[in-house]
Parts: sequence; structure tokens; C-alpha cells
Amino acid sequence: MRLILYLGKGGVGKTTTAAATAVRAAELGYRTLVVSTDVAHSLADALDTPLGSLPTQLNDHLWGQEVNVLDEVRDHWGELRTYFSTLLRRKGVEEIAAEELAIIPGMEEVVSLLHIRRQAKTGAFDVVIVDAAPTGETVRLLTMPETFTWYASRVMDWEPTTLKAARPLVKQLIPATDIFATLDRLNKGVIALRETLIDPAISSYRLVVNPERIVIKEAQRAATYLSLFGYPIDGVVLNRVLPVEQAEGAFMQELARIQQGYRKLAYDLFSPLPIWEGPHYARDLAGLKDLSEVGQRLFGEVDPVKVQFRGKTQEIVREGQEYVMRLPLPHVEIGKVAMTKRGDELFIEIGNFRRDLILPMSLAERPATRAVFRSGVLEIRFGTPEALPLTAGKE
Repeated sequence: MRLILYLGKGGVGKTTTAAATAVRAAELGYRTLVVSTDVAHSLADALDTPLGSLPTQLNDHLWGQEVNVLDEVRDHWGELRTYFSTLLRRKGVEEIAAEELAIIPGMEEVVSLLHIRRQAKTGAFDVVIVDAAPTGETVRLLTMPETFTWYASRVMDWEPTTLKAARPLVKQLIPATDIFATLDRLNKGVIALRETLIDPAISSYRLVVNPERIVIKEAQRAATYLSLFGYPIDGVVLNRVLPVEQAEGAFMQELARIQQGYRKLAYDLFSPLPIWEGPHYARDLAGLKDLSEVGQRLFGEVDPVKVQFRGKTQEIVREGQEYVMRLPLPHVEIGKVAMTKRGDELFIEIGNFRRDLILPMSLAERPATRAVFRSGVLEIRFGTPEALPLTAGKE
């Protein structure tokens, strides 16, 4: 079983890339399901075929699906939502507000992932390819298993003594269900989901970017958080690259020149991950024929279903009161390390090599105290959090 998730800022061509990967995988003989978890689905448009909440067969080896989040929430969360909604209404919350507040934060994301994992486990497909929501939402989606488990544990902590008193009260509210058994079942599913999502033999995460500064920055931030939570990234798709030799006119030539600078930046920032480049097509792409062309040009002789990179692109560990960030940089020569920190960005220079790192909040508030580069690994130490400056005010 293989699970491949494509992430990227809205508008970078993520849906087309995911669909093209699925078409290419099907051409190679894999039983392939491509799924959209984005609320604003566009997968059906890319495939040029209507899709529903169940897998729709497109050819002998390819199926497509747009997950209906509302149905998934109802199936997984219905009993618990009724319970919490009833409690909130008893506290005086208006009915419609109680319905909305009764959903644990991130439940929509969790049930989408549970559905995808269930599809992958059926054995009906060799690979499930996910067209995920825009980057920020997807990072939140992927970190939800931890958050949900924390929420669930707060309720499960009622066991064993408090739960004995609580069960009769719950039965009076909802006689036909046992919300504790339901929550326990859902919590176990989320824990198993987390194990699947971080298993590099099963799951891969691929970033889709354009040669634009803001897009690359957002993808870099996503890569930082994916690494922080242990999600294995195995490649980057650099999409909509203008060929310099074919650019005509002063405007297009200048645009292509600027893109080349950001193209180099992408290779510098995402090394040692493999990068696949896709050209900027002069027409709308839709349907299996167009997607087949995109997939073949993107991957060439590479089998996109195989794991393309193994190892950590970065690692953050705690040592006493300090945090240590380790970055493998196998192609950089040893030299003096210069380091500058500004907000959540850390600028590193080693000889002619320069990298701009995006830091997670846990490190952004700490001073970078020391950086050492040896044996192809950059090691950066972060001290205790910096105290906020005191501000004077008038009473």
C-alpha cells in the first residue's frame, strides 16, 4: 500500500499534478485512486469527469473520488456531536451555535484522513494519491491527529471512577449510544492513522511550487512543519517553468530570467530532495490524455509510486534546556558558518552556500547560540526562550 499526498499553495497546479501522477501510475499498471480532500474540489475538472463521494472508475487501473466531508463527519462523529450539542444547549447555548461548537477542532480534517486510510487498507488499490487542500490547511490537517488525541484523552481521563458516575447521566441524554465507547474507538483509529502517516514505507509528502518567492517560502515553511511532526517528504514538483530559450519578447524574456533565479533558489532550499520540473503549458489541461502528457513529461522514466527519497531533510531534538536542529547538507564543503536570525527566519552561510531557514514557533522564540558544520550535517543550537522586553506605560 502506498499513500502519496501533494501539498501546495492554492493556484500552483497541485490538483493537475496529483491527477497527472495518478494517470501515470495507472499507465504503469498500479491500481490507483486519486482523492481530493479540498472543500473546493477541482479534481473532477482536471479529470474532466464527474466524481462523487465514492470512487468512480475512469479506466482499468484508475479511480477518482472527491471526499464529502459532511458525510464523513456525520458517520464518524454523529453520536458524539449529538452528546456535546445536548450538553451545550442545556448550558443555554442557542441550538445552531451548539451544533457548530459540538465539533472538536479539526474533526473535518481527521475524518478525511481516516476515510483515505480506510480506502488504502481495503486492498482494492495499490496507491492512493491525495490532492490536499492549500498548504496552511493541509499542515493543520496533518497535525490534527496529535491535537485530536489530546482532546480525546481529556474525556477519556474520566475513566475509571468519574466515568462510572457519568455513564448513567449520558444514557439519560442519549439512551441509544455509549459516547465513551465511540470516542475510544475513534481515538484508536486516529492513533493508527498517525502511525500510517509517518511510516516512510507507506506515506510520502510532495510539495508543489512555482518559481515564485512567496510560493517557495510557503512550501519551505510547510516542509519545516512536516519534518517537525515526522512526516516523510520525498520530493518537490517545480511547476509552470518558462523555458528561457523559447521566451519571445522583452516581457516574457525578463519573466523567464526572473524564474531562473527562483528555480535555483528552489534547488538550494529543498536539497537533497529530488525535484521534478513541469513546463508552463500554453493551454488548459483537462482529461486523461492531457494528464498523461503532463505525467510523462514530469517524471520521465521515474516510477512516481516508488519512494523517491529516504531520510530526514531536517531534525529537531531537545537536549537539556536547549533545542538542536540538524540539517543534512551532503554537497556543501566545510567552511566557516555565519548565522543571522530575524524573527522566524534563520540565515546561514557556509562559504558560497547560503540558506534561509524557516523556524517553527518553538525555535523562533529562542536565540540561535551556535552553529557547527561537520560530516555533511549542519547542527544549530538554540538556547532558552528570549524574555519579552518590558514596556512602560502611563496609568
